[in-house]
Amino acid sequence: MNNNPGNLFIISAPSGAGKTSLLRELLKVDNGLVLSVSHTTRSPRPGEQDGVHYHFVTVEEFMSLAGEGAFLEQAQVFDNYYGTSQAGVESQLRAGLDVVLEIDWQGARQVRKAFPDAISIFVIPPSIAALRERLGNRGQDDEETIERRMKDARNELSHYAEYDYLVVNDRFEDALDDLACIVRSVRLRLQQNARRYASALREMLA
Repeated sequence: MNNNPGNLFIISAPSGAGKTSLLRELLKVDNGLVLSVSHTTRSPRPGEQDGVHYHFVTVEEFMSLAGEGAFLEQAQVFDNYYGTSQAGVESQLRAGLDVVLEIDWQGARQVRKAFPDAISIFVIPPSIAALRERLGNRGQDDEETIERRMKDARNELSHYAEYDYLVVNDRFEDALDDLACIVRSVRLRLQQNARRYASALREMLA
């Protein structure tokens, strides 16, 4: 365990598995959980706001930050770059917040080197056919892009064994409950709860 009062969660999944929708709902009901806002060089999608969904930067700005060692992790996904601010994450953890990183397996490996006690969760679809259907139903990509995403999804899926937990997003409500249970169980671990209730424990043992 590190000395930060907050927990660090890593959540990864192949594109189309539904992790973003799951996280959005989880964050609505858990005020102690915050999503780290990543930097990216990709263009905003409809409805996305700078500083809320991502910090949208140019490739030149991203490379400058990377050269300064500003990122806890960084990766190239498709034709774009993504990175997580190390200072931002550490500040939130020190404040006692539980921080979620929504990153791929490459980023997860990098984060584990700096935070070996980070809790990692991998979300998968119920089948490869369901994943293909979900990608098509989004209506955001042409057929060529969908096929490329399917190829990359299989690569992402091959790294599931590197994670602590595996959540199957078949029925959305069940997968959401599984995620919430993982977060609750982590918060109940001995060292963290003993620190949180140190005063009460001292009184009971006096």
